[in-house]
Amino acid sequence: MGGPALVIELAETVPAAVVERLRSFLVESSARFEERHTGGYDINVLAHRLGIKESGEVDERRPFLVYVMGPGIGDEEIFEAEHADGPDLEPLIGFGPTCAVDVIAGCNGQIDHLTTALLTAAVMDVVGGVASAELRDDQVEVVAGLPGVLAMTEDPLPTVFGTAAFLRAWAAQPGFRLLK
Repeated sequence: MGGPALVIELAETVPAAVVERLRSFLVESSARFEERHTGGYDINVLAHRLGIKESGEVDERRPFLVYVMGPGIGDEEIFEAEHADGPDLEPLIGFGPTCAVDVIAGCNGQIDHLTTALLTAAVMDVVGGVASAELRDDQVEVVAGLPGVLAMTEDPLPTVFGTAAFLRAWAAQPGFRLLK
């Protein structure tokens, strides 16, 4: 069963040196690392390396896919499909995305939601960008007051755009859970 996913929107094509820094970070953070292609990684993240304490899970190695996509890096078709029906992001986040990084959990436990948010924030520390997360209706008020929120939309689903600091603040909220 698949788990939650977050998208990091990027203003520019990701330079090779940044992709290499991302690769190095993921190797250091993972119990298992497979590079499917440049910018495409299948990993088992060690939750404690992201600051997650006592998860209660028997196995804290969490499966994830991390994909950099867009012109010059690959998976251009997926990038275009993911952005085809969305709103014009430039007025919301200050740029029209050129590339993106998808962070996709392979499982759907509470630890996977927390790990998704913290892994995405850590990836943003490397590549920059703005995170995009869909929300449940009951989450809108909670996230609206958090630091690092850049914009929110309501159609078709409530969506928040924010910084790495936003993701960390949201993940620290009681009952935190991403919309799958």
